[in-house]
Amino acid sequence: MSNPDDLELSRRALRRRTVLRAGCAAALAGACRARADETDERSAPPQAGDALAFAFGPSAGTVIGPADLVIGAKQTLAYPINRASGLVRDGTRLNQLIVVRVDPEKLAADTRARAADGVVAYSGVCSHTGCDVTDWIAAAQHFKCPCHESEFDPSDAARVVSGPAPWQLAALPLKIVDGALTIAGPFEGKVGFAQPGLDPFNGPPSQ
Repeated sequence: MSNPDDLELSRRALRRRTVLRAGCAAALAGACRARADETDERSAPPQAGDALAFAFGPSAGTVIGPADLVIGAKQTLAYPINRASGLVRDGTRLNQLIVVRVDPEKLAADTRARAADGVVAYSGVCSHTGCDVTDWIAAAQHFKCPCHESEFDPSDAARVVSGPAPWQLAALPLKIVDGALTIAGPFEGKVGFAQPGLDPFNGPPSQ
């Protein structure tokens, strides 16, 4: 016959194990939810109030101010950053931006309305096949896609100047808040590219 004290000890041990398992499961579920929320935030499109941060290099994740950009210099690659959480929205290539500072007197009227102290921001994904728009033609002050040589004029809504790109780069309105380049509203124009099947980076489909 079992000892009553032994039975009670076994029951208590079983209850403790049950409580511990339940606690571990709840903690794991909470961690999974937190990771999912972070992934969603990183992949969310640029939000009004986000700042711009350097995308790559030793300054990656650092907020960009107008003084960090020289008029007429090559575009800077950036991502939106949630200033409240410090989370960079780099979960999708469609959030990659190109930022350049132009003489305000040379900006078209609609482009000037979206600029902040001469700084304009556009989608960094070429509208042709989705390559990164990383090249710069200094003499013309144009963006150039290295894959198929489409050119875009940042002073005039990033309209297509030459090459096979089917539409201009989507523009992102900016303002300056506490010295930082800050997003003032959603993209204006179409983000994405015309031929996702040819995207050399296997990026997401155009939207």
